[in-house]
Amino acid sequence: MAHIIAVANQKGGVGKTTTAVNLAASLAHLEQRVLLIDMDPQGNATMGSGVQKNDLLYSVTDVLLGEAPIETALMQTEVGYSVLGANRDLAGVELAIAEQEKREFILKNALQAVSHQFDYIIVDCAPSLSLITVNAMTAVDGVIIPMQCEYYALEGLADLTQTIDRIQEGLNPNLSIIGVLRTMYDGRNALTRDVSAELQEYFGSKLYNTFIPRNVRLAEAPAHGVPVLYFEKRSKGAKAYIELAQEIIQKNKG
Repeated sequence: MAHIIAVANQKGGVGKTTTAVNLAASLAHLEQRVLLIDMDPQGNATMGSGVQKNDLLYSVTDVLLGEAPIETALMQTEVGYSVLGANRDLAGVELAIAEQEKREFILKNALQAVSHQFDYIIVDCAPSLSLITVNAMTAVDGVIIPMQCEYYALEGLADLTQTIDRIQEGLNPNLSIIGVLRTMYDGRNALTRDVSAELQEYFGSKLYNTFIPRNVRLAEAPAHGVPVLYFEKRSKGAKAYIELAQEIIQKNKG
């Protein structure tokens, strides 16, 4: 069965979608069978995987509304992994499913049909806490939290950990933080080093050894609709995400 992982942070601009896309690509590069699920109405993870969000025949919206089986909605990309895409249609789903029984478990139930086909399922969550995000959190085994090493990031982290605790208590007892990832890391900055030290003290072994540096190629890749591994594989960003994927695979073996 697949390892099902959400990439989430209620603070925007921390490299959440960048991490979801590039982790999916890096795991696939390491010969893992990977599905990336876009649960953000902006559809950036879909576009970053080379899929036109406005041309989707079926999307995660159709799956959540019960209008298409998940098998029909999956797309194989040219960057090595499958995608369950999203677009702005997803923004209206919350109201449509609000009155359904067991509405928080729709994604979890849908994934049962395909989880055996993959080694990793990566879910890119929207930064807001909505019923759609709760669906994602209910379906996964754990959460990877990407964050910048800056003061306000710590405030956002507190909000997210409270959300995870509430969902763990009420909907998904197996939910936990499986890793915290430092993104846009600049070791020359004193604040970066200080916040990094605080994270190490608080999270211990859950703080990934790998950090993602500030990298121009990593920032440019989404404009080309591909993960950085397919844009500039020799870049520091591409190498960092490969290292992260290796670290995750190794931890799962242990």
